[in-house]
Amino acid sequence: MKSIALFSIKGGVGKSTAAVNLAHGAATAGGRRTLLWDLDSQGAATFLMTMEDAARGKARAGLSGKAGLSDLIVPSGWPLLDLLPADRSLRRLEGDLARSDKAGVLRKLLKSLEDDYDRVIIDCPPGLSELADRLFRAVDLIVVPVIPTPLSSRASAQLEEELARMDKAPPPRLYFWNLADRRKRLHRDTMATEEDRIVVPASAIMESVAAELRPIAALAPRTAAARAYATLWSAVEVALIRG
Repeated sequence: MKSIALFSIKGGVGKSTAAVNLAHGAATAGGRRTLLWDLDSQGAATFLMTMEDAARGKARAGLSGKAGLSDLIVPSGWPLLDLLPADRSLRRLEGDLARSDKAGVLRKLLKSLEDDYDRVIIDCPPGLSELADRLFRAVDLIVVPVIPTPLSSRASAQLEEELARMDKAPPPRLYFWNLADRRKRLHRDTMATEEDRIVVPASAIMESVAAELRPIAALAPRTAAARAYATLWSAVEVALIRG
């Protein structure tokens, strides 16, 4: 089993949408037994998977060991794809972690899933925090969506600075341009600084993912956005193999 964190210091970069689309691709196109773990108290990934009713206020209890993690997992309706939904109880998770002396709790929870899943994709809350630090130490890969603007690029640099301060080697990172609009000169100029990154374009059909509550590969499989996510998932698999 390999674990992937969808992470960004900055909010509003399409992180949860990316997590859902990558999880769907891992399960359907990749044939991997996949768990999408929503750790963001806003529950955007849970909403996009139409599973808000499955969030029973126990997400925090699952992390603390007061509830069995496997008991909280629900099928998504897509083959090979399950969801560990978020709820508002996760707002108090930071305090729990700050008081806990169990630095490896997330790593142990992930290990408990390895018999049932090939890939665990975690939708992380934005911002640097105690939870982020624990995740950086537990996952195999960090995938970072970056809107091609100065503020979003600055957040990427801040993330690298934070990872450089870790007392152990951080996991590899995969950055990609998200919600990119080549009609905008600012976006074109920013993307030119990292031309080898995969580009997920901004489009009206991508905005429909939240309205239709379906991953882009199911909603519009022949679009540029769907092809971009397929390419991104292939890059994730390559990064996991390389370690």
